[in-house]
Amino acid sequence: MQQPASNGAGHLNGDAAPANGDVSPGELSQTDQEIVRLIGQHLNSIGLERSAAFLMQESGLELEHSAACTFRQHVLAGDWGKADHDLRALQELLPPRAADTDTLREMKFIVLEQKYLEHLESGRALDALHVLRNELTPLQHDTARVHRLSALMMCAEPEELHARAAWPGAGPESRDAVLRRVQAVLPPSLMMAPARLRSLLGQAAQAQAARCRYHLAARPASPPPIPFTLLLDHRCPANNFPIHPLQVLNEHCDEVWYCAWSADGSRLASGSKDNTVMVWDFHPDTKRLSFRKSLEGHSYGVSYLAWSPDGRYLLAAGPEDCPDLWIWNMETEDLHLKMTHNAEDSLTAVAWHATSDKFVCGGTRGQFYLCNLDGTLLKGWEGIRVNALACRSDGRSVLAADTHRRVRAYELSDRSDIADAAHRNLAASAETSRGNLIQEEHAIMAMSLNHADDMVLLNVANQGVHLWDIRARTLVRRFRGLSQGHFTIHACFGGAHQDFIASGSEDNKVYIWHIQGEEPIAVVSGHTRCVNAVAWNPVHHDVLVSASDDYSLRLWGPSSHQG
Repeated sequence: MQQPASNGAGHLNGDAAPANGDVSPGELSQTDQEIVRLIGQHLNSIGLERSAAFLMQESGLELEHSAACTFRQHVLAGDWGKADHDLRALQELLPPRAADTDTLREMKFIVLEQKYLEHLESGRALDALHVLRNELTPLQHDTARVHRLSALMMCAEPEELHARAAWPGAGPESRDAVLRRVQAVLPPSLMMAPARLRSLLGQAAQAQAARCRYHLAARPASPPPIPFTLLLDHRCPANNFPIHPLQVLNEHCDEVWYCAWSADGSRLASGSKDNTVMVWDFHPDTKRLSFRKSLEGHSYGVSYLAWSPDGRYLLAAGPEDCPDLWIWNMETEDLHLKMTHNAEDSLTAVAWHATSDKFVCGGTRGQFYLCNLDGTLLKGWEGIRVNALACRSDGRSVLAADTHRRVRAYELSDRSDIADAAHRNLAASAETSRGNLIQEEHAIMAMSLNHADDMVLLNVANQGVHLWDIRARTLVRRFRGLSQGHFTIHACFGGAHQDFIASGSEDNKVYIWHIQGEEPIAVVSGHTRCVNAVAWNPVHHDVLVSASDDYSLRLWGPSSHQG
């Protein structure tokens, strides 16, 4: 069969007769018409232009309006005079309400800006000046942008122009960008967004991955590539989820209170009541941990650990009666500093600043400090009894869960001196009065902040694990199933997008939830006493470690690596 002719955009006149008289636009619902147009656009984009043209002829539809098609051709060819004329034709097709807004000036400005930049790049300074004075300026649209464009007249070389204008130069990339920007202010009945079908499929894949019970990897990009089939709804198998026992580590000789991965996922640190920190190497190919070193010399048990974001240092804190902090240099694996500010202190909670050169620490006796790596106090807050700390990634504030069942935000300062007590108390009072984010009804035992700085997990006495949106200051979800009394149990986020929550439990199990549901998706047994902490690998998302009072660490991973 002879295929109908096509212009470059797959446009055919809307008055073309349907093939064999089978279908007319009036017989198709609006949704069906849009699907046909989406398919036609996609066929064009992959080079099947004759197929697209036949589809549009058979359906009796237009891929996009003829005026939009002509405008696209002239923009891609850099024929700015004709493109400007096309805009006037498009103007007549806009709804009255849209035509009365700033839409028309915005479209014209986008086209003239590209025209001006191309003149400058090609060395046609007089033509560029004419566009600036006689076409862009009279629009009286985005005056600040016009002023910035005028400053580009001083660019001596095209490379300087590209850098200062953040513009790639004349060519398909920048002209496609013009089309996308114009399309954004045009109704889709006139001009569809580029690769609209791909974008929709990417969004659908993202939504399916977000809902998938066991999806650990990064969600597909939009537009694709999509790493799984579109022919079925996506479901990851449980085989790849970290619920299968891989390894039991029994090197500690007393209760294991905490465990933490380095930011690159290559090392694990564990702290125990036996006064040691043990460091382990993770082997991603075999999904195994191997003992590296024991960091000894602690005079108390180790109840909390924190790796610096750059992986160079490890902070170790003790139980309530411990006034000391240990800072280990993890490049040399030697003690960098044992910090003791006051023998009456209780420093049980620590958190690194995003720059890795300072940290906050505190405890339930009312100490709360900002310190640098040599132990110098940079700032202090009096009378804040701290159970848990988490620094925000912007470096401006720290979240503190206190003994009044609250989470509050405290501003950090870059100054190196400590103000007098009266000034410090006044500053702390002002900060806390405007920084109250969360109020719980029961004691907050532990806290974990997500990478996006918008969600926080709280282990709450007699309640379990609560998820809070700290920007909206609302309780999002109460996760069910685990046993949480007054022991300090730590929960964590997991997965590439932190879509999962894991927590230890007083009933000797590990509980895992999807962030969208309150009921656990997995309950993992193996420990024989209380599970105090869990740590999800931040890079290798299919492995999880748990620490227990039964003196052991357990590594969980995919079933393919069991045995």
